[in-house]
Amino acid sequence: MELVAQESGGILVIRAMKDRIDAASAIQFKDRMRELTVNSTAPRVVFDMSNIAFLDSSGLGAVVAVLKALSPDRKLELSGLTGTVQKVFRLTRMDSIFIIHDALPNGLHTGLRHAG
Repeated sequence: MELVAQESGGILVIRAMKDRIDAASAIQFKDRMRELTVNSTAPRVVFDMSNIAFLDSSGLGAVVAVLKALSPDRKLELSGLTGTVQKVFRLTRMDSIFIIHDALPNGLHTGLRHAG
């Protein structure tokens, strides 16, 4: 799965460049996220989901798996959930597990480099 990443001020921002995380892409997504987070020392990881229009149960499971794979002192935060994706998080009550931002923290929306 194509992801782009930027690290700044102790925050690693990872953006999905595809419009869906589903059964066909969930394993690739988890593996790529693991690669990007293992190679970073940033205590905060923000996953920018603004390009994601569709997330099924496999995709949701993959996002949760990424959260669990991080060390306990690191957090996976979500940003830019579309209406459909936000509904999935709300219906499954995962919105109470994740810190969810409407938009990326200031200054982190530009300069994302290609990472995969």
